[in-house]
Amino acid sequence: MVVSTPLALAVDFGGTKVEAALVDADGRLVPDSRFRRPTGRTATVDDLEASVGGVVRDALASLPEGAEIVGVGIGCAGPIDRVRGLVSPLNVPHWRDYPMRDFIGAEVRSAGLDVPVTLEMDGVAITMAEHWVGAAQGVDNVMGMVISTGIGGGLIVGGRVITGPTGNAGHIGHVEVGDIRGEDTFGNPYALEAMASGPHTVAWAQKHGFTGTTGEELAAAYAAGDEIARHAIARTGRAVGHAIASATALLDLELVAIGGGFSHSTPDLFTHMREVIEKHYFPFVRKVRIVPSALSSEGPLIGAAALIHRANLLPA
Repeated sequence: MVVSTPLALAVDFGGTKVEAALVDADGRLVPDSRFRRPTGRTATVDDLEASVGGVVRDALASLPEGAEIVGVGIGCAGPIDRVRGLVSPLNVPHWRDYPMRDFIGAEVRSAGLDVPVTLEMDGVAITMAEHWVGAAQGVDNVMGMVISTGIGGGLIVGGRVITGPTGNAGHIGHVEVGDIRGEDTFGNPYALEAMASGPHTVAWAQKHGFTGTTGEELAAAYAAGDEIARHAIARTGRAVGHAIASATALLDLELVAIGGGFSHSTPDLFTHMREVIEKHYFPFVRKVRIVPSALSSEGPLIGAAALIHRANLLPA
């Protein structure tokens, strides 16, 4: 009897790009199966469908001999509706309640495949990747975070993924952080994302005299000892630390794994987060470990594949 290699078709949709790849049951991408196309704030519905459909078809065409696709996992920027398969990514305004699961399902069926198609928020997917092959292996009470253009997250509690009824549990970037006011982000200047995402950290620094325009420039200024940059990074680290403390108080987390471009600005960012945690009154909050992601840029696709290969962790 010939045994086929089971592969997941993984799709990761974000505010600037969509990617697809084939991923095996050990969390490894199949060589030459990864494809990318643009999305973006100005993309029309037709543009977005062309990009998503294109990467799906390209990845399907790369299926190796002796392998079979056993399911399709989709991680998408939120908010989403996991029950109806709809997406409304905040940074892609032309998609509101867009039926992404059905669209990709139709693409897959047109290729002759009858397999499950699972849609979850991208923060859920990245957290599942950390739990599977990343920094959270062997830990069953975890929050995954991404600090980049925005701030996202996902939750695993008691070894099970927590999605909430709509699929949006873990939206740590939109919790409110007390006395620190940031830029107005989707109507809420007190949201963590409004003060601690890469662009909003740079914006705060610019208001205080920083002349750069990017997170990379801010990181370079920090490394050179620039006082404004150092204050900006410290402020962001404290804000994230307070949000982690609140999440840990609520959920008794053991570990928080943080990735995303801005998380690499300086190791001191993590130091500022940990300093907040260390001052907390409760030992069960102080115990939480805050660690950098152990995933490469393949992490979101590995997470999307986990929706298929580790579907037993998901709610029904």
